[in-house]
Amino acid sequence: MNLSDKLPTRSTSNTITKPPKLKDADSVGRMPVRAWAASRLRLVAELTKLRIALLSTFSAATGYLVWCRMPDPDIITASLGVLLLAMSACAINQVQDREIDARMERTRRRPVVTGAIRPATALAFAAILAAAGFLLLWLLHNPTAALLGLLAVAWYNGFYTYVKRISAVAVLPGALVGALPPVIGWAAAGGNPLDPRVLALAFFFFIWQVPHFWLLLAAFGGDFERAGLPSLTKVFNTRQFTRLSFVWMLTAAVSSLLLPLYLLTSSPWISLGMIIAGFWFAWQAWKLLRGRFGPALPPRAFHAINLYAFYIMALLAADALL
Repeated sequence: MNLSDKLPTRSTSNTITKPPKLKDADSVGRMPVRAWAASRLRLVAELTKLRIALLSTFSAATGYLVWCRMPDPDIITASLGVLLLAMSACAINQVQDREIDARMERTRRRPVVTGAIRPATALAFAAILAAAGFLLLWLLHNPTAALLGLLAVAWYNGFYTYVKRISAVAVLPGALVGALPPVIGWAAAGGNPLDPRVLALAFFFFIWQVPHFWLLLAAFGGDFERAGLPSLTKVFNTRQFTRLSFVWMLTAAVSSLLLPLYLLTSSPWISLGMIIAGFWFAWQAWKLLRGRFGPALPPRAFHAINLYAFYIMALLAADALL
């Protein structure tokens, strides 16, 4: 394979500098209380990968709204339960992957890697989050939702985290983690988790996650390789990887068009919006396929696929509420 065939990466250096050390206790003691509290909150947000956890929360809230089809204050406790479980899984993952994260430019400043949070502290905090989320779903909703939430954590930390170290296609079974939150929300609202409607919604999120991860890989493939993780950037050249991403993006666009067919929408205008969104995303996939592959192209496509997921969730929520 020629060097020109390799995917672009954001870092060309093979040397990763040592992560910064945590400030000593005396310097922390001299910090103003407000600044200290803000720094602690930032550490918690980084430890729990709050942005990723919020995406799971939004998809769970979407599943809840699609079932109940009306404003319901109980959605707050259901969403909070999912958020706490997702934050717990992310914190556990940072402990599990701390040695790998230290070798990657993108992750080497995570708090467990730098020593800002000790592994034992992170695990204790994660246990509290998991227990709180599980009990919220069990006591205020139902055991089905709580057990599904626990399954998502177990699958992510007990299966996917280790499979990704030995297989370049671990994202396929790992995508089940992203497919479960809307089912948890649906079950928390009182729906049957085996209902074909919520399975269609879960299928969309399952398919969506695959190109989402591979576009991230296209931007940071060098990091994955330096960390010793199996990577498709070692298997496919640029053109092959682009075609693979195009197929999965197109599949994600088609899977969203199934949602009106499964009666997840009642408004013809919302259904039309989904059709428009599906064609727009297919066009984004076509642009990726036909465009000149460079460092800026994968991040643009990655932004588009994230926007697409939020747009679909917003349409479903609007249909349920209006």
